[in-house]
Amino acid sequence: MIRVAIADDQALVRMGFRMVLEAQPDIEVVGEASDGSEAIEVAQRERPDVMLMDVRMPGTDGIAATAEIVTLLPRTRVLVLTTFDLDEYAFGGLRAGASGFLLKDAHPDELLSAIRAIAAGDAAISPRVTRRMLELFGGALPSDDPARGDAAAALTPREREILVAIGRGLSNSEIGALFFLTESTVKTHVGRVLAKLNLRDRVQAVIFAYEHGLVNGGNGGNGAAGHGTQGPATPAS
Repeated sequence: MIRVAIADDQALVRMGFRMVLEAQPDIEVVGEASDGSEAIEVAQRERPDVMLMDVRMPGTDGIAATAEIVTLLPRTRVLVLTTFDLDEYAFGGLRAGASGFLLKDAHPDELLSAIRAIAAGDAAISPRVTRRMLELFGGALPSDDPARGDAAAALTPREREILVAIGRGLSNSEIGALFFLTESTVKTHVGRVLAKLNLRDRVQAVIFAYEHGLVNGGNGGNGAAGHGTQGPATPAS
């Protein structure tokens, strides 16, 4: 069973999510919260596999709550919820350690797919959202920062290529086509990259690639053209 908690300041929204989730044989709703502080308390008490986290809540917001939860409970994955596509406020939740991004009006199948993906250790984020993240985070380090050239030294040349491709927003199938690899081989490489760099998931790999100068804002969208209309909850691994 995937144990899920829901954090949203609107009771009707929480009720709607609960109804969808409780209809699934592999998902159990273990708690609800109406603000960030309560979300942290629920997470510590129930230790859910996945926390659905609204970012815009009174008091302690979802960004602060996400940062606290992923620090205290590394095995709890956070799925950021937002009303607006490409919401810059919601991207703060991703940088704080969330494993995915989802619109509140997403189709129930998208919600369920995203929850199952991040519970399995993948990420739920589309190339469109990835590229916007990169625009926001791409200038995080100065160009002469000495850490930029050494951060990925533990990677093999192929793994470094895979990391750059992730940073450019490519999906596993696109990476496979680019390097003539099967998707299962790509998944193996992605897993090794995450393990060697001590990253939780693909979201952190994207941010890492940009913050360490492996990709730049000028080519961040290359290779993912034609995917700008995908919804923001496409699972990626």
